[in-house]
Order: sequence, then structure tokens, then C-alpha cells
Amino acid sequence: MTRAFQRGSRAGWRMLNNGRQDGPPDLDELWRDFRRKLGGIFGGGGGGGGNQPSGGGSPNFEPDMKSAGVGVGLIAGVVALIWAGSGVFIVQEGEQSVITTFGSYSRTVDAGLQWRLPYPIQQHETVKVTQLRSVDVGRQSVAASTGLRDSSMLTQDENIVDIRFTVQYTLKDARAFLFENRGTDEAVTQASESAVREIVGRSKVDSVLYERRDAIAADLVKSIQAQLDKLNAGVTIKNVNLKNVEVPEQVQAAFDDAFKAGADRDRYKNEGQAYASDVIPKAQGTASRLAEEAQGYKSRVVARAEGDAQRFLSVYAEYQKAPGVMRDRLYIDTMREIYNNVTKVMVYSRSGSNLLYLPLDKIMQQAGQGGVGAMPVTPAATAPAATPAGNAEPAAADPRAREGREGLRSRDRDSR
Repeated sequence: MTRAFQRGSRAGWRMLNNGRQDGPPDLDELWRDFRRKLGGIFGGGGGGGGNQPSGGGSPNFEPDMKSAGVGVGLIAGVVALIWAGSGVFIVQEGEQSVITTFGSYSRTVDAGLQWRLPYPIQQHETVKVTQLRSVDVGRQSVAASTGLRDSSMLTQDENIVDIRFTVQYTLKDARAFLFENRGTDEAVTQASESAVREIVGRSKVDSVLYERRDAIAADLVKSIQAQLDKLNAGVTIKNVNLKNVEVPEQVQAAFDDAFKAGADRDRYKNEGQAYASDVIPKAQGTASRLAEEAQGYKSRVVARAEGDAQRFLSVYAEYQKAPGVMRDRLYIDTMREIYNNVTKVMVYSRSGSNLLYLPLDKIMQQAGQGGVGAMPVTPAATAPAATPAGNAEPAAADPRAREGREGLRSRDRDSR
């Protein structure tokens, strides 16, 4: 068509130049020439009627059907190719495209070069599924009847708190986002308001304000996600940011004082626990040590008593067999124990004067240390006089020694 128009234009200019006209070309003539050429291609009539310029086409022009068919086919092919190419589209990374056939859902395609049937058979709509979207929950408008904000709610212990937060989410299903809900942001807002009122309604005011703020945010994520899954909203909740959690302004000062008192209580409690942790182990250790010492003393006394009783029974059994021998043995053992624990001296009392003769304990001590030296003699001590030959014993002999000798003689007589 364009080439025929150009040929007609050139022919018009040639006719005008042959007619020696100096003005611009006649547009009517150009249009008639174009129609004649176009009719020759598509097999139509000379077209245009009216006055025909010299050298123009004859009104009895016969169309060329073959040329017309080729032209029509060529134009139809170009149009079909352009129409088919209009179905090619590109989906960027992080996006999904939903293809519909005559307005009905057909399929969902991911990132890349995609193709669908051209309009009006199929259409596509692309959404960003990885884009982080957010909605603010909790309006600051004040109700005239109560003087409270719309974001105020009641706790389990019948206190009022004001909570405002932001919900961040992404899309996980483009089809559900486009066809299952009319307004996703509104659905997220309503689900968030329902979830926060449920959680705050079963919590105490101290828990909401101070103790469980992070836990409440985590519970909100789970509760909102569960409600949106029931609605098939095609949304994934990523995070909940608590921006403002406070009590009404009318009681803010009282709550601050209560919070300080609670902090002091916890501090004193921690100090008491630290003191108890320091004192109690020491007391328990002392008590355990005393109990162990008492138990050891008890065991020692009982064992000694049992040993003494057993020894007494053994001695008594032997005493029944030989009373004299056992009496002497007991006497000698008793004297040995006594003299082992006292300082021993030898006194010469034959002449009636008690004078210190030898310190036997010093002699025994030096003998135990391996050194035997000359012991000093008391200056007042004098050597004893010679005992008469006729005297076999001193005049003042020890009565206990005499009893011992008599016991030995009696045992000798018994043995005979």
C-alpha cells in the first residue's frame, strides 16, 4: 500500500510538471491516482469516478485476481504475526504473573520470558510477590463518648491499654491475592485488630506493658497468619513491630509509680536472695561439720565403751581362772599407766629425810633421745649410808611392794 501510494505521488508530480504548473500538487488528483493503484492491486474498479486525467486508467480496468490474493495474504500474515507477537511478555525477578482466559483464571507463571494467547483471548496481570508491604493498625482518633483512642482495649484484669503497631507482609500466592480478596490491606488490618484484642484480652496489664512485649509480637504473627490462611488471602506475615504500648494519659503517672515500686521490689528481692545464697551454704556447711563431729565422737565413745566392756569380760574370765595372778597383773598395769603420765623421782627416806636423789623422768627422756649423760645431783642430796648386812629390807618399805611379794609367795605355795 505504501509503495503504491509513493508511485501514485510520483505520477502526480510528473503530470503536474508536464503541464508546466508552478503551484503545489493537487491533493484530489493524488488521491484519485492512489485509489486507482490500490484498486489494481486488490482487483477493484478504477475507483474515484468523475473526471479522469489524461493518461489515467480506463474505467473498464480488469482486476488481477492473483495479485489481489497475494496482497491480501501478505497483509493478513503480517497482521497475524503482529497479533501473535502481542502475547509475549516478560516477568521480572520477584514477580508472578496471572494469566486469565476470557477473564477466568488459567495459570500462574514465574519470572522469565512468557507467552500467552493474544488479546482478547488471554490477558495477564503481574504482581510483586517479594515486595515487603506494611499496614498500620490502631488509629489515633479519640472517641467523644469515652475520651479514649480507637486503639484502646481491655485487659484481663480490667485495665485499658493503647496499642498501635505495624504489620509487614509479603505475597505467597498471586492468584489468591487477585481473586480471593477484594482488599488485602483491609483484610490484614481486620485480622490484626481481631488478633491483638484476643491476645490482650487474656493478658494482664503488667504483662502487656513490660513483661511480655516481645512474646505478644510473636503471638500476633502466629494469630494473624492463622486468620489470613482461613481467608486464603495468599499473604505471609513477616513481622509485627509494636510502636506504642501505653495506658491512657489520665492514669499514666500512677502506672509509672507502680512500675518503679515493682522495680524496687524486684531489687530488694534479688538482694535478699543474694544474701540468702551467701549465708545458707555457710550455715549448712557448719551444721554438716558439727553433725559429722558429733557422729565421730559418738562412734569413738561407743567403740571405746564396747572395747572396755569386752576387755573387762576377757579379764574377768581370766580372773576367775587365777585371781591372784590377775590381781598382780592389774596392779602392775595400773601402776605403769600412772607412772607413764607423771614425773618420777627417787627419794631416799631411810634416815628420815626426804631428799631428791635422781630425776628419773629426765633420765628416761634422754635415754629415749639416744643420749645418756651425767645427770646433775641436787646439792642437798647425800649418798645413802651402807645398809647393814643383817637387814635384808629397808625399815620403811613400801607396803604395796610388800603385798606384791606376799602375793608371789602365796602363788608359789598354791603351785606346790
